[in-house]
Amino acid sequence: MAISKERKNEIIKEYARHDGDTGSTEVQVAVLTADINELNEHLRVHKKDFHSQRGLMKKIGHRRNLLAYLRKNDVQSYRELIQKLGLRR
Repeated sequence: MAISKERKNEIIKEYARHDGDTGSTEVQVAVLTADINELNEHLRVHKKDFHSQRGLMKKIGHRRNLLAYLRKNDVQSYRELIQKLGLRR
């Protein structure tokens, strides 16, 4: 269910601000988005997996808080990230 290590490293490389950046808000949001998409696919097949559903809700809440922080501190990078990830259609 979780994203693979290789996929996570690709996401980190794509959204990192500089080399070795794994903790910036943009990277965290991108990794959480990949996790959320993966869990959505899992829950389409396994509709009664309520433990995974709870984990999905926690990840969505965490991503929402990170996006609010980013919007408050750096509106331009927030808009770029939203557009790049395809959120807020």
